[in-house]
Amino acid sequence: MTLPMVVPAQDLPARVRIHEVGARDGLQNEKSVVPTEVKAEFVHRLAAAGLTTVEATSFVHPKWVPQLADAEALFPMLGDLDGVALPVLVPNERGLDRALALGVHRIAVFASATESFAKANLNRTVDESLAMFEPVVTRAKEHKAHVRGYLSMCFGDPWEGAVPVHQVVRVAKALVDMGCDELSLGDTIGVATPAHVQSLLAELNEEGVPTSSLAVHFHDTYGQALSNTLAALQHGVSTVDASAGGLGGCPYAKSATGNLATEDLVWMLQGLGIDTGVDLGLLTATSVWMAGQLGRPSPSRTVRALSHQES
Repeated sequence: MTLPMVVPAQDLPARVRIHEVGARDGLQNEKSVVPTEVKAEFVHRLAAAGLTTVEATSFVHPKWVPQLADAEALFPMLGDLDGVALPVLVPNERGLDRALALGVHRIAVFASATESFAKANLNRTVDESLAMFEPVVTRAKEHKAHVRGYLSMCFGDPWEGAVPVHQVVRVAKALVDMGCDELSLGDTIGVATPAHVQSLLAELNEEGVPTSSLAVHFHDTYGQALSNTLAALQHGVSTVDASAGGLGGCPYAKSATGNLATEDLVWMLQGLGIDTGVDLGLLTATSVWMAGQLGRPSPSRTVRALSHQES
């Protein structure tokens, strides 16, 4: 591929690790259940495209996320993926037990910066949810597992509106102090803007949370996901969450549209001369294949553009 033309920009990371969430965050929002074999092939195709971190599934109770009720069946089907990190989401100690029984080495917990979303998503207050996560993180670390903390509603909440930066920082600090190795800052309803992103990152640094431990997770509701990602890169963030084909949203926040498409992210990063290790052609083909499995076209602009060129 001759495009995009590579024009490096100053003061950006030389390499970005993409934390691929399509197989978990993307598929959990589907109305119909995707067969386990299709999920397994999806993860394998994503790995073959060069993605080294692919979030595989969730050990949430099947009643709450029936689309991912096959976690115990799926995870062993991924055992041949050497060198690929396969984190899973766990909501509580029972979910952790299920994950550890399968030999999972990377887990994630999912917290909220706002009371309204904590109630909608976890049926707890923010502080009650942190108390629930503390033994999960402690036990995971005892088992030498890497722990990621997701923090949702970092920039806006559908019930509460704008979320003060200091409120986000308080919960973020609690997760880091709890022992989380990495913290993913989520723009769950896609309302962030670049200066807001940099303001939150700066205040986290001031409170002792290093940029090296931070990741960003943007939704593209208002078309701002790439500009917000660039703002984070300019601050030094080098881990970015994205979803192949732009799959996903949030089942508990109706205004949350799709995640940042991995292909759109890779296109921008390639143009900036930033290494990702991802083969954009293979990734696009994977998203076209998955769109066929789901029976609808991919919302990713890059997938559509490249697919049109090849047709």
